[in-house]
Amino acid sequence: MLKTLKENKRYYGEHLTPVDVCYRFILPEIKKELYNYIWIDLYAGKGNLIFPILEIIPTNERIDFFEKHIKLFDIQEEMVNYMIERATKEFNIPIKLAKQNIKKRDNLKDFPEELLKENLPVFHITNPPYLYIGYIKKHKHKDGYKKYLEYFQGEKKKLQDLYQIALFNDLKANLKKMIYIIPTNFIYGKSGSNEIRKRFLPYYLIRKAYLIEDKVFESTGINIGIFFFEKKDKPSYEPIKFKALKISKNGIRQKNIVLKKDYNYMAGNEFEEYIKENKNNCLNISFYLMKDEVLRNKGNNKVVLLNANKYNKSKGEYEKEIYFVNDYLYKKIKSNILWIRTIDTGSREGRAGLYLIEELGVDGILTEKPYRTHPIQVFFEPEISVEKQLKIKEEFNKTLEYLRQLTDSEFMTTYKYSNSEYIRKYLGLVQAKKLISTIKV
Repeated sequence: MLKTLKENKRYYGEHLTPVDVCYRFILPEIKKELYNYIWIDLYAGKGNLIFPILEIIPTNERIDFFEKHIKLFDIQEEMVNYMIERATKEFNIPIKLAKQNIKKRDNLKDFPEELLKENLPVFHITNPPYLYIGYIKKHKHKDGYKKYLEYFQGEKKKLQDLYQIALFNDLKANLKKMIYIIPTNFIYGKSGSNEIRKRFLPYYLIRKAYLIEDKVFESTGINIGIFFFEKKDKPSYEPIKFKALKISKNGIRQKNIVLKKDYNYMAGNEFEEYIKENKNNCLNISFYLMKDEVLRNKGNNKVVLLNANKYNKSKGEYEKEIYFVNDYLYKKIKSNILWIRTIDTGSREGRAGLYLIEELGVDGILTEKPYRTHPIQVFFEPEISVEKQLKIKEEFNKTLEYLRQLTDSEFMTTYKYSNSEYIRKYLGLVQAKKLISTIKV
């Protein structure tokens, strides 16, 4: 038994669904079809996505409806017991029937094939576990995490998250309809989501989606979407077009989304199309001034470097360090005047973009361990003039803002929720290189 609720959520990738999600977004979509399907949740938690269905079934029909139309599962014994008690106390389901239709099972391992032998088709509504394989590998030495690696074997070897395992299992089971509450990186993610999209979307349409840009789960600020999937009549690679409602603290906006095979079915592909149509240079760009390079090039030239890995919280700034380097490295540092902020700070003045190193009061930015989220110095090879770098900075930031407005920042990754005046986003270094390639110098 894990000691804290926070540990439990991380261990199982569990984020329990607030019942309001079902009332607000799901019940209105399915209420006319209730008797046509067996409603299942293979990762049910407290049952908040399925039990609301019983509330709109007439009281005298609930037991019969529960027996024929509802199947609930969870891997945790305590959740199974909770749902059984809930079924008996809230809906007067006989205990024997509740235990028959609410079971403990590891459904990430495989799909419960017995459900496919029922008289009615299965409709899966779920909020599956989210746990990125990178986190699992990093913590595989801890008790329990190593077992998750077993899911990413065979056909599932290239998948990147537990929720993708769940989707793949439903694909293999040939389910006709599903409603999934999953991270929006399913459609906006790059390398972390390309594989599941390439495997899944030739077989399924997205009928509609709600993209929620506000906090839904107590323990995480991850951006989530509610996706309504339907099996295609036959596999195809045609663009997938659907309407999405983006819901945030600033209101509701409708967005028409198109996912194309050419872009690995990733949303926000206006960015890639812009790059393809506007490529203007072949500059060789690299990132990070690594500490080992500084130590290899010792000399007599003094430089003051901001250490991007040493942030002083009490002062609210990065530490500055003095080094003495040779002529080669001194020239390299001093002739490259730009750094990239990959993450929005939350204020209008702190958007992702290119900035001047001199404004930090240093000559360059030192990196001991490269992280994508700290200040990063930009290097051009061969060397280009200060004037050209200033033009790149101006054009880069202007074009980035244009593309953010055009796509509602969809080509960027949501960083995390905060009380900032806009949703904070992350700009990838590969994207930054591509954007610089569109600037005439």
